[in-house]
Amino acid sequence: MEECTSLFLRWDFFVTSKNTTSKIDYSLVLIVLLLFLASCVSIYSAQASGQYKENFLLKQIVWYAVGGGIVAAVMTLDSDQLRKLTWYAYGFGIFLLGFLIVAPTSIAPLINGAKSWYKVPGMGSLQPSEFVKIFIILALARVIDDHHHKNPVKTLQTDFWLLVKLGLVTMVPLLLVMQQPDLGTSLVFLAILLGMIFISGISWKLLVPIFSAGIVLASTILYFVLWKPDLLEKYLGVKQYQFGRIYSWLDPYNFQSSAGYQLTKSLMAIGSGQTGGKGYGHREVYLPESHTDFIFSVVGEEFGFIGASVLISLFFLLIYHITKVGMETKNHFYTYICVGVISMITFHVFQNIGMTIGVLPITGIPLPFISYGGSALMGNMLGLGLIFSIRYHYKKYMFSTTA
Repeated sequence: MEECTSLFLRWDFFVTSKNTTSKIDYSLVLIVLLLFLASCVSIYSAQASGQYKENFLLKQIVWYAVGGGIVAAVMTLDSDQLRKLTWYAYGFGIFLLGFLIVAPTSIAPLINGAKSWYKVPGMGSLQPSEFVKIFIILALARVIDDHHHKNPVKTLQTDFWLLVKLGLVTMVPLLLVMQQPDLGTSLVFLAILLGMIFISGISWKLLVPIFSAGIVLASTILYFVLWKPDLLEKYLGVKQYQFGRIYSWLDPYNFQSSAGYQLTKSLMAIGSGQTGGKGYGHREVYLPESHTDFIFSVVGEEFGFIGASVLISLFFLLIYHITKVGMETKNHFYTYICVGVISMITFHVFQNIGMTIGVLPITGIPLPFISYGGSALMGNMLGLGLIFSIRYHYKKYMFSTTA
C-alpha cells in the first residue's frame, strides 16, 4: 500500500511539473505578439511624417513591456483572489475619477477641453478611466455571480433587482466620466454593461421594454442634437465641440476646414490605399495625430484593403480566442469576466475603425493594442491579464463540473 501511494505521489509530481508551462496560453501570447508588431510598424510609419519630434515607437515598446509585467502579475491571481480584490479595485477607481474633478490643473491638466489625465512624473500622463473599465468588468462579474448564488430560483423580481444592481455599479463611474467630459469612455462603459446584461440571464420580458425605451431616448437625443442643440447645451451641459463631431460626421466635407478635417483626411488616406496599398512608408495624405486614434488610416493607406483586412482578422482571432476561453471554463465568474473583456475590445475596434471610415461619429477611442498610448495599452493588457489568469488557473476534475 505504501509503495502504491509513493508511486502515485511521484506520478502526480511528474504530471504537475510537466504541465506547469502548459498553463500559459501560448495562442494568446502569439496573437498579442502579432498585434505588437502591427503596432510598431504602424506607429513608426506615422511618426515619420515629419510633424513629430518624439520617438513614439520607443515609448510604445516600453508600454508593451510594462503591460507584459501587468499580465504576469495578474496571471498569478486565481478566482478567489480576484473576487476579494474586486471591490477594492472598484473603489480605488471611483476615487481616482472623483479626484480628477477637484484636482488642481497642476495635477490634472485640461487637455482638449477634457480633464481626464493625471500628471505622473516620469510617465507623462495617466488616464484612470482606462483602468476603471477593467474594474467595472470585475465588479459586474462579481455582482452577477453573487446574485445567482443567492437567488438560485429566477423570477422577474430577482431579475429586476439584478438589473438595478448592474445599473448602479456602472452609473457611478459613468457619471464621473461624463463630468470630465469623456463621451468615448462613457460609451465603452455602456457597451460593457450591455454585454454583461445579455450574459446575465435576465428575462427578455424585462429587457425588451427597457431597450425599446433606450432606442426612443437615443432617437430623441439625436433629434435635439440636429434641431434643438441649444437645449442640450443649456440643460445637459453638452459642449459645442461635441455637436461639431455629429455635424462633421453627417456632412464632413462641409466642415473639412474645422471639425470634419480629420475625417475627410482619413477617408482620403484609406481610399487612396485601394486594394494593395501604396507600400510601407509611402504615405501621401497628411493626417495629424495619426499615431493615436487614426492609426487605422495609416494601415489603410500603406497596406490597402488587404493589410486592413489582416489587422481586422487579428482582432477577430483575439475575440474568438477569448470567447473560447469563456466557453471552456466552468467557473461562471470567469465566464462573466470574458464577456466583459470581449465587450470592451469589440466596441473599441468597431467604434475606432467605424469613425475612421465615416460609419460612426468621432469619439476619440483608440484602436486597442495598435494606437499609441500608455494608459489605454496598460488597461487593455490588464484585461488580457485576466484572460491569462483564467487559463493559468484552469483545472479539469474527473468527477466535478466546476473549474
